[in-house]
Amino acid sequence: MGRSAPPHLADAPPIMDNGLLPRREYGVRQSVSHNLRLLISCPDKKGLIAALSSFISLHDGNILAADQYVSPSGYFFMRIEIEGESEGESEGEGFGLSPHEFAGAFSPIARRHAMDWRLSEVGTPKRMAVLVSRHDHCLIDLLWRWDAGELAADIPLIVSNHPDLASRAETYGIPFHHIPVTPETKKEAEAKMMGLLAENGVDLVVLARYMQIISPDFVAAYPDRIINIHHSFLPAFVGADPYRRAHERGVKTIGATAHYVTEELDAGPIIHQDVAHVTHRDTVDDLVRLGREVERRVLARAVRWHLEDRVLADGTRTVVFE
Repeated sequence: MGRSAPPHLADAPPIMDNGLLPRREYGVRQSVSHNLRLLISCPDKKGLIAALSSFISLHDGNILAADQYVSPSGYFFMRIEIEGESEGESEGEGFGLSPHEFAGAFSPIARRHAMDWRLSEVGTPKRMAVLVSRHDHCLIDLLWRWDAGELAADIPLIVSNHPDLASRAETYGIPFHHIPVTPETKKEAEAKMMGLLAENGVDLVVLARYMQIISPDFVAAYPDRIINIHHSFLPAFVGADPYRRAHERGVKTIGATAHYVTEELDAGPIIHQDVAHVTHRDTVDDLVRLGREVERRVLARAVRWHLEDRVLADGTRTVVFE
């Protein structure tokens, strides 16, 4: 649901006494699509594509898109989008399996070929929680893209260990939860946060510059469903003030990395990376500004690809069907 074209002046919304426009309603992103996405990974062997195509055809399905890849280790990956029932179709027309019926029908093929698989409904947005500390550039970018309809998600909550960005969440009508974290309260704070995520049925957790290390229990609760963003100076410039130290060394590129979170700090499977070139004329402030631009872009792409079921984990790597 993106913004419409600017209204004619005569149709413009009224200005309130405080000088602000009345807040528009933000909420669930509705979709009329009933298509299904099927993601598969398994040991590669002959006949996999034929088996999948035959199964879909047997149930009156139509394949709208298909991407496949075989890794050097001999593993097969595939993303298939299946056309679902269209509005107004008579009963029995279109794909013959509902999402609830799919698992029972597909399980024999999955067992036969040792498939890991998952199914999602295109018209059902994933529920995404955003965790943030004080840096707001990634949060603001995600919220803008969400409001513009670029991210097919619902955002039921934003969580922060600082109160600074509550007004950003309020602008979009999203509940903001301030959960302070200290060394003494870290365990209790994380338990409270995980409880909120569970209560809100969260599918994906985005660390939009959330400057806290999360526990192995947290990671285990959301395998390949926690996305983090950080600058790409690691491991050369680890710790505080990396841009100043990079400037002192005269680096010529700066970048950002978006990855799934694992128990090993900043070492999870990489989803996306990008760089910006710098010169001797750039100041530390220039590097910080360029770094924030790259971080916003990289995180947004990684989140969108995950929401569109384009990312499959392959051990310490990922397969991304862009």
